[in-house]
Amino acid sequence: MTLVSIPANPVPESAVTGMLKTPDGVRLRFTRFQPPAGRRGTVCIFPGRTEWIEKYFETVRDLRSRGFAVALLDWRGQGMSDRALPDRRKGHVGAFSEYDLDLETFMREIVLPDCPPPIFAIGHSMGANVLIRAAHRGHRWFDRIVLTAPMIGLGQVNATATAGIVVRAMRLAGLGGRYVPGRYRGVMDLHPFAGNILTTDPVRYARNAAILENEPMLGLGGPTVAWVDAAFRAMRALAEPSYPSHIRQPILIIAAGRDAIVSNTAIEDFAAMLRAGAHLVVAGARHEILMEQDRFRAQFWAAFDAFVPGTPLF
Repeated sequence: MTLVSIPANPVPESAVTGMLKTPDGVRLRFTRFQPPAGRRGTVCIFPGRTEWIEKYFETVRDLRSRGFAVALLDWRGQGMSDRALPDRRKGHVGAFSEYDLDLETFMREIVLPDCPPPIFAIGHSMGANVLIRAAHRGHRWFDRIVLTAPMIGLGQVNATATAGIVVRAMRLAGLGGRYVPGRYRGVMDLHPFAGNILTTDPVRYARNAAILENEPMLGLGGPTVAWVDAAFRAMRALAEPSYPSHIRQPILIIAAGRDAIVSNTAIEDFAAMLRAGAHLVVAGARHEILMEQDRFRAQFWAAFDAFVPGTPLF
């Protein structure tokens, strides 16, 4: 299994790429990068919905310049990992416990045996939700966790209790494999830049679109009814008042001030209840903070460097 390389987004050096299989038979693509000579420590990157490994090559370089090894995976149903439905563009799972299984398999088979400790994590949006769930279950794989724009609650006007009831009814009616009505079915990252709600950076946005144009198999469209139902269920669990207080791991949450996808109010409420948590907002940034302009990314890296042992500031 190879990585997609284009002039604007070449593969970082020392990449090892392959496929692993989960206990339920799903093949996942993974990649790991060795740390620079004489340095130890690994940062695992867990992307959000629709994302793929190649989108984070710039972040890989940023981390390796700080002395870290890096490991990434494509969640099931995304990137070059197996997809559940014949229509590859449908974002589909039956429950977020399937992502939990992806994470556990990746950690057990790739990260713990082959990546140098200590181990840290960056999780974005949906990937952040999965990391929170793992920390709540008591997994202590990571010394520290950094979350960007975590999917704790949704920010769209139509993300209401009524929407949750509708998708649950549709799923019970046997419509779980259909696209959610009214959602865009084309590849999310191929929207025109004007009016996009992911980033204010036209160069990085164009770079990610160029990756998809070079390899259309990476692309993903809108979610299915089942995926949205599963997401609502996962977010409802995190909304329980006692949920954050059961998490013992140090977590830094970085929210985007102009996020139109996830709820900053839900993030703030959750962060306030963490026993070992910190929370900051990057004013002016949109949802994909690591795909943002340099002035926004610099704020992320300043916070990361102050939080994660082993960086130059530490």
